[in-house]
Amino acid sequence: MSSTLFRTKNIEQSIQDTEEPEHALRKSLSALDLTVFGVGVIIGTGIFVLTGTAAKNTAGPAVSLSFVVAGVVCALAALCYAEFASTVPVAGSAYTFSYASLGELPAWIIGWDLVLELALGTAVVAVGWSGYIHSLLDNAGWQLPEALSGRDGAHGFGFDILAAALVLLLTAILVVGMKLSARVTTVVVAIKVAVVLVVIIAGSFFVKAHNYHPFIPPQKTVEASGSLKAPLIQLMFGWAPSNFGVMGIFTAASVVFFAFIGFDVVATAAEETRNPQRDVPRGIIGSLIICTVLYVAVSIVVTGMQKYKRLHVDAPLADAFKATGHPWFAGLISFGAAVGLTTVCMILLLGQSRVFFAMSRDGLLPRFFSHTHPKFRTPYRPTILLGVVIAIVAGFTSLSELAELVNIGTLFAFIVVAISVIILRRTRPDLERSFRTPLVPALPILSVLASLWLMLNLPAETWLRFAIWMVIGFAVYFFYGRTHSRLARSEGRDKHTATP
Repeated sequence: MSSTLFRTKNIEQSIQDTEEPEHALRKSLSALDLTVFGVGVIIGTGIFVLTGTAAKNTAGPAVSLSFVVAGVVCALAALCYAEFASTVPVAGSAYTFSYASLGELPAWIIGWDLVLELALGTAVVAVGWSGYIHSLLDNAGWQLPEALSGRDGAHGFGFDILAAALVLLLTAILVVGMKLSARVTTVVVAIKVAVVLVVIIAGSFFVKAHNYHPFIPPQKTVEASGSLKAPLIQLMFGWAPSNFGVMGIFTAASVVFFAFIGFDVVATAAEETRNPQRDVPRGIIGSLIICTVLYVAVSIVVTGMQKYKRLHVDAPLADAFKATGHPWFAGLISFGAAVGLTTVCMILLLGQSRVFFAMSRDGLLPRFFSHTHPKFRTPYRPTILLGVVIAIVAGFTSLSELAELVNIGTLFAFIVVAISVIILRRTRPDLERSFRTPLVPALPILSVLASLWLMLNLPAETWLRFAIWMVIGFAVYFFYGRTHSRLARSEGRDKHTATP
């Protein structure tokens, strides 16, 4: 049993599988395309919302340092992702990497985790996008019926037609082809970054030095709580995290970490990249550096425009400009947020469809979903299936309480990838690595510890929901995947043809 659960898929075989005509994806992406994808998915909810939440409640003006801490944690993981993506340029990201190093069961666990993380993230972002569009429509004096806005509180029923329509439209774009997706993303990202730069440049004229005092507000201990909404580390050790003070910077880092989620999606497009060994590491690291700089700049400007105690937690950028007597900027920022969330939604949808595709190609999920479109060479079946399901979920559900599942899923993937780098260095030192993670094993171990620290700062109920999803995943694997995988069928053929 243990030998079948931890059987690994040969890396050379993984690459060879991508060359089969019925399972092959079109290679059309460059390093610039990947960097644009990375920037497109990272800049979104975090830069428009989380700055105010973390500054007002946890870190004060020092929230800029919290973004640096979260960026460093992601950078440690990014260096590990870059080595794997350049060594194993196959769709599936952390799932594929763990299949080659840790074995089939760990690969299933991480793949199942990624499907949840990316699908849920897509739905949450679609609902957030709908909220910004409703805000713009309200400002223009237009309103959709409450039953079609997901806000019908009177009857307890509502369908968010805008959120569902966005997911279906982006699904159609992804089915048509990656190059079209890349072109659409390039245009949208250009608009989004332009709006962010306007906020930074224009806002700098309204910065007042006294708003930064104190830069690190005095420490305030959070009241102890025994509920499942408390951080897991608090329930385990009776330790109450601190708001403000130096520790508040690190506590806020676990909040703003959501702002960086998505750079790992770049690795899922490795198989569709013309020169993955060179371009994937550039795309991952380049997009992360660009976004970290923008996040830090925005947080410095916003906390300088308005005292952190007065920041609006839902729309801090827009509220900061209103406080300076320039409310017309609110409309511009809402437009930029809506545009930004469009690309986030599309790239998350792209990532989870590629993970699903890779798992079905390996036989862990039905192989019906492993065939590419005869004309567009895209995995259209899982893209359509997941697009429809996510559109329905986004239409009927607010998902606000489940958003933190995206955090824990991503951090779990970071840990698996870091461990895989260490293992594969020992088991396959002969592999050609066009990019090598520096300071192995010290840097991957540091990445594991940093990711685990942020996971422990998430609510206990998030861990409980994550555990339930994993239990469901184990059931699917043992009742289907373990006996239908390519490796299982290959072993069955070998036993059948073996001579006494």
